[in-house]
Amino acid sequence: MNEHAPASATHVESAPEQHHEHHWETSWAPLAIVAGVFFSVILAFSAHFQYEDNTLTMVFMGIGVPLLLAGIAKWTDEGLSQTPLIANVASVGLPIFIVSEVFIFLALFTSYWMMRLSFHSWPPEGTPEIELLNPAIMTVLLVSSSVTIHIGEEKLDHGNHAGFNKWLIITILLGATFLGFTVHEYRHLIDLGFVPSTNAYSTAFYAITGFHASHVFVGLATFLAVLIPSLRGRTNRTFVFCASVYWHFVDVVWFFVASQIYFW
Repeated sequence: MNEHAPASATHVESAPEQHHEHHWETSWAPLAIVAGVFFSVILAFSAHFQYEDNTLTMVFMGIGVPLLLAGIAKWTDEGLSQTPLIANVASVGLPIFIVSEVFIFLALFTSYWMMRLSFHSWPPEGTPEIELLNPAIMTVLLVSSSVTIHIGEEKLDHGNHAGFNKWLIITILLGATFLGFTVHEYRHLIDLGFVPSTNAYSTAFYAITGFHASHVFVGLATFLAVLIPSLRGRTNRTFVFCASVYWHFVDVVWFFVASQIYFW
């Protein structure tokens, strides 16, 4: 009987289920960058400006700067080796980042407009005459830098890596010159006694132009993070695109800074 048992009664061992394991991407780079900013900016600035302790400032900078540079180097290297992942993250993260930056600048400009319109005469007493040639030259520099990075991107798209490096270096030089003009202007105004605490206009002037200058500095640091591996033949199109979009954004914001702070 058993030999002629129906096939349906035969025990068949089922194949083991296949489990698709998700491998999480892990990196110590973000933690190093955050810690670097915390030590080199928050703690170091507090030690210098609040407690006037230069030794403690140097200690915090000595800890923070290496952490910050190591984190940026690590993150850049990961981005160059994980192109699809970076592209997926950038497609979501970049628009969110740009929109958040727009609202930060909008908050600064709104506060400036409210203050500006509440005064009967502007700028207030104690404000020296500010040269308009400087912001005009700075505008030309930033507009030119947007053109040069765009040319660089086109060179990269056509496989001309050397051409991309050349135009990226030109862009960095133009941005650095822009910051040089900012520093020169600050030194001149401070020598005239025009400091952030002079009046309402000086507070707005240094806050808005300084905040924009910090974004130019970050843009230059980003370009350097792209340039250094690119000089060795390693690049990431998504990195270049994100850096370029950020730079164009900073350039557009400058038109609002120049028109409102200098020419209105």
